Amino acid sequence: MRRLKLVSWKSRSKPGGHPPKALGNRSTLMSTLTDGSPYAGRASVRQWWRSGDALPYLLLLPSVVLVGIVILVPFFQALQFSFTNSSLMQAGDFIWFDNYTKVIASRDFWNAFRFSVVFALANVVGCYLLGLGLALLMNMDMPFRGFFRVALLLPWIIPSVVSVVSWRWMVADHNAVFNQIIQMFGGRPIYFLSQDQWAQFVVILIKIWRSFPFMMLSLLAALQSIDRSLYEAAALDGATKWQSFIHVTVPQLRDISIILCLLMTIWSVNDFDTPWLLTQGGPANSTENFVLLAYKYTFARNDLGVGAAISFITLIILMVFIVNMLRRQKET
Repeated sequence: MRRLKLVSWKSRSKPGGHPPKALGNRSTLMSTLTDGSPYAGRASVRQWWRSGDALPYLLLLPSVVLVGIVILVPFFQALQFSFTNSSLMQAGDFIWFDNYTKVIASRDFWNAFRFSVVFALANVVGCYLLGLGLALLMNMDMPFRGFFRVALLLPWIIPSVVSVVSWRWMVADHNAVFNQIIQMFGGRPIYFLSQDQWAQFVVILIKIWRSFPFMMLSLLAALQSIDRSLYEAAALDGATKWQSFIHVTVPQLRDISIILCLLMTIWSVNDFDTPWLLTQGGPANSTENFVLLAYKYTFARNDLGVGAAISFITLIILMVFIVNMLRRQKET
């Protein structure tokens, strides 16, 4: 550590005499220490404490501790359960990675993996395209724009139980609303929730219907924050509306679009309400995702260890995906 020395040169020293001596006054040396010294660090902390800048952190400390306890304690407890053969009734013994190997070797896991990927991908793409189209429409000057903005938020505002059960009532059997409409035009009734492909289609469709308002609202806010001068400059250069959309709107929405797609992917993979209230994972487990699989192992099969292991495998898959996407975003 470098220290500064206060040196006094004697102007009356004779030629050929002794060189000037450095002063050894302790107080002078302590006052000239650099900021990197431990004394300066302690002084800065005391000054920060006395100035009142520490008050916001002290006020936030109880909330941070409470949130940390609520999140971290269940997290580590579930992690512990994933390495045991515990049930809901009693704690088990440590079996280390046996639950994870059992899950990965299970056919139910890979079936849930396939549906989770299809479900998340279809929901993200569908919500983004529908949300972006409606956001562009709501960003234009049109009559009753305020009414339509509020009306389009209803699927997101309505509680999930009410909306999903209402959809189930409309597609459940041959006497449902959609089948009655099909029969009016001479068609045969479709058993939407009894056939694998139709059940997957209905679950994805209802998930898109429930989720697109969030995407629309976020993209609409991003559209309104774009500088209008960029569109004016593009118009002066002779760009068409489509060219302005491709070269101005899309680049300006890039960052928010990546964040929205990541959030929608997480919510889709962790969605329990939509497939459970519609099909409970059926028919033949065709609409069973990771969350339903973990629920069934934990509460239906009374295997808490395997259920916790499925949850942490899901967490690892999502973390790998998110880190990879954020790294690519940073590189570009």
